[in-house]
Amino acid sequence: QVQLEESGGGLVQAGGSLRLSCAASGVTFSRYTMGWFRQAPGKEREFVASITWIGSTTRYADSVKGRFTISRDNAKNTLYLQMNMLKPGDTAVYYCAGVPPTARDFTYWGQGTQVTVSS
Repeated sequence: QVQLEESGGGLVQAGGSLRLSCAASGVTFSRYTMGWFRQAPGKEREFVASITWIGSTTRYADSVKGRFTISRDNAKNTLYLQMNMLKPGDTAVYYCAGVPPTARDFTYWGQGTQVTVSS
């Protein structure tokens, strides 16, 4: 059974930093492309960042480029999102998601972790 569990969310002041983690189990994590998405109240879920299975390619939403960094530790089956220079507009529930080797889209999702940035 595939499980993705996010942690590391919380309340932070604007300009601060947080690091989110996503622990994966029940999957061959190292073969999955992984990503982070977020959903703010009243808005649709949006893409934040992704990383290929060997970490060679990363992609970011324009809104987070230069501030967020996605990384992974395949030995620990863990995905990370380092978030710096946080803004109130980054307030959302953050989800990690995975693309199995045979799939074309994000198939597995975590339950999410709340990030709140105060001004």
